[in-house]
This record gives sequence, C-alpha cells and structure tokens, in this order.
Amino acid sequence: MTEPARVLPEVPEPELRTERPVTEGGARRLVERIKERYAKRITGELVLPARPAQYADLPADLDPAIAGALRSRGVEQLYSHQRAAWDQIRAGQHTVVVTPTASGKTLCYNLPVLQAARENKAKALYLFPTKALSQDQVAELMELNEAGDLGVRAYTFDGDTPGDARKAVRTRGDIVVTNPDMLHQGVLPHHTKWAQFFESLQYVVIDETHTYRGVFGSHVANVMRRLRRICRFYGADPVFIMSSATIANPEELASGLIGEPVTAITESGAPAGERHLLLWNPPVVNADLGIRASARSQVTRIARMALRGKLTTIIFARTRLMVEVITRYMKDVFDNDPRKASRVAAYRGGYLPNERRQTEKALRSGNVDCVIATSALELGVDIGSLDVCLLTGYPGTIASTWQRLGRAGRRNRPSLGVLVASSDPLDQYIIRNPEFFLGQSPEQARIAPDQLLILLDHVRCAAFELPFRKGETFGGEDLEALLAYLEEQGVLHRESDTWHWTEDSYPAQSVSLRSVAEGNFVVVDTTEGQQQIIAEVDFSSAAETLYEGAIYLVQAVPYQVERLDWTGRKAFVTRTRADYYTDAIDYTRLKILDDFERAPAGQGEAARGEVHIVRRIPGYKKIRYYTHENIGYGNIHLPDQEMHTTAVWWQMAPEALEQRFASRHEALDGFLGAAYAMHHVAALVVMSEPQDLGRAVGDGDARWFATVGSNGRGQLRTLDGGECDPEQEGRFRPAVFLYDHYPGGVGLSAPLFDNRGRVIRDALSLIRQCDCAHGCPGCIGPILASDEVRGFSPKQAAITVLEGLESHGAA
Repeated sequence: MTEPARVLPEVPEPELRTERPVTEGGARRLVERIKERYAKRITGELVLPARPAQYADLPADLDPAIAGALRSRGVEQLYSHQRAAWDQIRAGQHTVVVTPTASGKTLCYNLPVLQAARENKAKALYLFPTKALSQDQVAELMELNEAGDLGVRAYTFDGDTPGDARKAVRTRGDIVVTNPDMLHQGVLPHHTKWAQFFESLQYVVIDETHTYRGVFGSHVANVMRRLRRICRFYGADPVFIMSSATIANPEELASGLIGEPVTAITESGAPAGERHLLLWNPPVVNADLGIRASARSQVTRIARMALRGKLTTIIFARTRLMVEVITRYMKDVFDNDPRKASRVAAYRGGYLPNERRQTEKALRSGNVDCVIATSALELGVDIGSLDVCLLTGYPGTIASTWQRLGRAGRRNRPSLGVLVASSDPLDQYIIRNPEFFLGQSPEQARIAPDQLLILLDHVRCAAFELPFRKGETFGGEDLEALLAYLEEQGVLHRESDTWHWTEDSYPAQSVSLRSVAEGNFVVVDTTEGQQQIIAEVDFSSAAETLYEGAIYLVQAVPYQVERLDWTGRKAFVTRTRADYYTDAIDYTRLKILDDFERAPAGQGEAARGEVHIVRRIPGYKKIRYYTHENIGYGNIHLPDQEMHTTAVWWQMAPEALEQRFASRHEALDGFLGAAYAMHHVAALVVMSEPQDLGRAVGDGDARWFATVGSNGRGQLRTLDGGECDPEQEGRFRPAVFLYDHYPGGVGLSAPLFDNRGRVIRDALSLIRQCDCAHGCPGCIGPILASDEVRGFSPKQAAITVLEGLESHGAA
C-alpha cells in the first residue's frame, strides 16, 4: 500500500563550485575525489581487480568461412567459456552460460547456430525478452554474416514485422529472432504455416534467462512446453542454448523453463578492467525524524562530478517518473544551451521505438555523456563503453544490482559503480550491513509453471494448437482432470481418447504473459491541434500515470493529461510549462476468502490463505521540483483494479490489543509501522523483489482498511474510501497482510508462511537498530508527527505489535 504522505522537501547541501576536471586517471581519480570529500557517506567499498583473458583455440571443425569472419573482426581465439559452450552444444547438451555483462555470451550461441545452418541448413529460433534486444542481435548476426559472406538469413519476427514480410520470414529464415509474447500469440497457434521451419529446427536460444522469473517466467515455461510439443509433432528435438546474468540457481531455472536437465557454464574467460564499487548512505538532514537527503540529490551530485571529469555515466532509477525527474535536474545543468547538442538523455519503457533506437545509437557513438534509465537498459542492448554507473536506490535483488553495475567498464578500462541508498528499509539494511551485499550469493529465480490459473491458460492454448491424447503429459498437474474441466466448460470435445478444441475463439489472444489485463495505452499529443503519438504505457501503469490532470514526462518535457479514454486506451495530452510533477495516491483493501493453514504467533496467530484485493487510486499530489513540497491535490475517477491471490497475515488477539495499547489510534499506527518493516524484510526472506509482494493493514473482512494520512498518522477508511474513527469502530481486529502481487499467486506465500517467525524477528531487529527517535522511512515509514503530538511513540508502537506477534523458537 502506498501511503499518501506529504513528500518532505529536500534540504539542499552547499554546492561545490571549485570542482576540477578528473580526467587524469579517469574512474580511479573520481573514486579518490569522492572518498576525500564524502568519506562519512561511504559505508562499504569493494575493488575487483582487473582480470586477464583466458583463451582457447578456435574449434578445428569450425567452418572456414565462419573462422574467416571472426578473424576479419579481430577474433583470433575464443574465450575459454565460449569454447566450452561450443563443445557442450555440439555434443547435443542443453546449456546455460552464466557469465558477466560484456563477456561475449552472444558468440556462445551464434557460432554453433551458424555452423549448423551452413552444414545442414538447420534452423534456429532466438528468444529475447524485449524487441530492442532482438533488433540488436540481428544487427550483430548480420555483421558476422556479411564479414564472412556466410549466406545465412536472419530475420526479426515481432509485432512490427509487416504482414507481407511474414511469409518470407517463415519460409526463408534460417534464424528467426522473436520474443516470448510473439511466439505465444503469433507463432505457435499458427504452427502449420511454420511447418517447414519446425521440421528443421535444431537450436532454440533463450537469452537473458534470469529475467524469466515470477509470473512472466511461469508463463514462459508453459510456452516452452507448447513449443516442444509442436516440435515433437514435426519430428524435431531442438537443443536449448541459454544465457543469463549471475543468479544462484541457473541450472534449476533453466531446467524449470524447458523441462529437461541443463548444464551450466559459469567460469568466464573474458577480460575485465578494474572495478570500484562504493556503497553510499545520504547524510541525515533531520536527526529527530531520521530523515536523510534523498538518493536522487546524491546521485545527481556524483553524476555532475563524473560528467565534469569527462566520464560517460549511466544512472539507473527505480521508476519512470524518477527517470524523468533526474533527467530534468541533469539537463538543467548540462543541457541549458539550446544551441548545443544534448548531452543528457532519458531511456525507459513507454518511449516510442524510434526514440529508444536513437538514444542507443547516440550512446554507442559517444554522442551522449549521461543516460538516465529504468531497468530497460539493464539487459544486454549494446550501448558502448561507459565509465560510471550510479544506482538510485537498491534495485531489489543482488543479481539486478550486479547486472546494472556491469554496464560500466569494458575490457581493461577501469570503472566505478555507486549504490546510493534511499530511506527505504531494504536500502538501509543493505547499506548498514555491507557484508550482506558484498558477500551474498545472488538470489534464486523462482517460477511456478504449475500454478493452476497459469497452467490452465496454456493447456487451453495447447489444445487449440494440437489435440490432446490420453496419457499425454503437460506439466506436473493431472492433465486429464484439467481436460475434463475444459470439456465441462464447453471448449473441448472428447472423442475416444482424444480431446479436440471446439471454440471459434483463439485462446492465446486472451492470455498475456506479463500482465493481468490486455491493451497498452497510447499517449497522443494534441498541442496546437496536432494528433501525434509520443509514448505508450502498459495497462498496469496507466491508472497511476495517465489520469486527467497528471503531468506526463517525456525526456523531462512536461505534458498535461487533458482527457483519458479508458475504453479506447488513449490519453490526450498537451505541452505545458508546469514547475511540478504529479504522484498518484492509492489505497488497497483486502478480504479473506479462505485460509489454508494457521499457526500461533505470540499473542495472536498467523495464517495463509486466499484473498481478494481491490486497489483504488482516488487522487494525486502535485510536487514542486527541487523543494519537493506538496502544492496541491487532485481527484482521480478510474475503475477499481481487482484480483484474487494468496497471502500470509498476522493478527493479534483482542485482549492482547487492549493490554498492550492505551488507544486504538496507537495500535493502528503500530500495525502500519510493523507492516512497513515486515514488507521489506519479507522480500529478503523469500528472496523476491519487493514489488512481488504487496502489503495491507485491515480487518480481513473488508469492513475497513488502514492508510497513512497526509498528517502522517494512521487513518481508517471504509469501503467507499470515507474516513472513520477507530475508537468508534465496533469490531477492531487489525491484521498485517503480505500478499503475492500476482493473480492467483506465484508461490511466494508458502515459503513466507514457513518463515513467518523470521519475518517478525528480522523486522524487530530492523526497527530496534535504527537510530531515529520516533520512526523514519528507514524503519517504519514516513512519520510526519512526533510522539509529543501523538502522545505516544509510533516507533515503539510498531515494536509493541511485533513483540506481541513474536513466537520464540517458532519458524
């Protein structure tokens, strides 16, 4: 639940006007300057020494034309991991290559694929999670193809492929490059048109495998089941070649995705320059409230030092809005002369493809000094060589952190990465305990392909593609029971031992691999009567970014949303000169539908079960640049978003509440603070990203739910969003809910329930170790009223709740 609390203004630090260029020594010199001036903000440091290359000879059986193409590009030898991949793949083993960014993973799959295409006209299917990566890889293939005059035809097949070109791709393509969504909706349901391709399919390449986790990965695992089923129908049994960033369980994830054992190659032979990593905690600007300077103010300060030192820099921000805000701040310093080319660019999802390609090209050619991006640039799109990588807050996982930091530094060039903590509890835990980050193995990527709703969707899709026969398997669930259910629904018809699809509908069209609802929104600029599409927004983000009155930012240029056509999926905007940005306020209410298991928890109980979630976005705040003060509010009138999922919840017995708290207001603040800490701790406990879990405080019957008001104090709200007084509410049994943030859940609630005791203990430790007086964003959330105003300490109230739920010696 996002609290609609007032955003505190940043306290500006004195600007250093005597900065000298740090070109001498590049990144090393910048590290020295930072440590000289900001030593008290550095809580951890790691230096990874330069690593020499480990080489292996080109394979003796490598096609001479391919070998010649490599030599023409300066490649006389392979790195050791590239040669190991060649040997395994040529031996027919499913393989996953897990080496750092810029270690040459592309050649690991391109070489055996090109070899097979020239040897026996074998086909290959390449899958990338994004269109940008697909286009990047086709360009790489074409360069190698042209260098050796190999005659191998590689084509992109995605939503942008013209209709008249699709037949040529199907019939003439040796290598077809696409994404899981297009395979799911545009290829597998029409496999008869691809018969020639599937009959000769020898290799399937899945790049950036670590991104296929959670709900997306669970869907993709089922798409792979459908792909292999169709391959068997055409007499093919392709070898799968996968590549991934460093994660703790690459073999397990890769095996889960394709349903077969996979061998991992984890030792990189690529050279690497010296890498410096600094952990940076912003200074405290309000000791009583424990408020620190914002991460964005610190990041822009470091970025200014880097750019003045002629060091190319990438800044990662957590949200699209924050990308635009930081871009505005950097442009104000470095792009304030309209006669000069821009040195600063933003890169995020929602920009039109041509604009993203232009930014990528400008980065590769060295025409952009600083790019501010979301995770969209975390993946392996070629953006050339960068010197400095700055992270605005902890990305949520160690794997993502290293993947982003790997964007800076290529070959023997020194680089610097700085992780700047926010006031988020997870950030503060990491920054106060650097050994956790510097010594921790990357997280495990979790998928749950047999999650019933996901599995059922893909059984429907598979039945449309090919009839199911008795005895056939599809995942770990009882397939015949699922087929019988679909028969009852009237979409399948059984004849003897075969189930046939009977509907006219096309089931894959109604199944999204990434989101709950279909249909992106387009942003239409209507300034001065024009009608020009300037951006695209996915459904899940539209409600909080495109409401009427919202300021929508593109490359830090503000547009105001004048009208939102929710049904038509269009937002109409006009250029504005607003000196503020907007941020949506959202409420979450929850109702328990069923409990699967219960256990005592101190003076209460913990439970796991099925819940119904309703999310409402009733309004927004206007926040001024730089001071970050609230300058107004607006109302939002949009449909509620609903879903069923699984959750774990903790509830204290009514008599314990009365014993421990002098008032219900105190208990309410305690539960809100405890929930805040538990949410962030739980993400670490179950090794998930914080956004994979949602949190709420309510009574479980959806009679009321709790939120933090604009005065920084807890409020009760009824179903219609109106306020009510907890002292007057008849039934008062608040509970903390942590729920799986995907419809139906993807398996996070079970391990969370198993570790319920650890969640309480670690949340207690987090709050007790925080050195704030009354509570702060680093432990229990934004607190804007002191204990003198309340009459009690909200920090102590949260501790009291957790102590009441603590079970000594329990799980």
